[in-house]
Amino acid sequence: MSEPHPIDRLFSIIQSRAGADPSSSYTAKLLSQGKLKIAKKLGEEGVETALAAVAQDSASLAAESADLLYHLLVLWVACGLTPQDAYRALEARAGRSGLDEKALRES
Repeated sequence: MSEPHPIDRLFSIIQSRAGADPSSSYTAKLLSQGKLKIAKKLGEEGVETALAAVAQDSASLAAESADLLYHLLVLWVACGLTPQDAYRALEARAGRSGLDEKALRES
């Protein structure tokens, strides 16, 4: 049997910490603060990731990307979304031009 994807493993860890004591778990603290706070934190991490890319700092880009993915998964847990939901959305787009996909969403 193959190992679970790292995204799936991290998602499971985040889910398991949802009921933990917010004073002892950063994940539980984030989840207790609600979707708006998590979304704001995700936005901050997105900006930090973009800035690391512009600075052409590969080490910082990798670290900020990890932070961005973590906060995205925390938001998914808060919203009841799973990695499989995102995988299905990606699969539905497979074989379709990115420009065509964007045009469909704009119409």
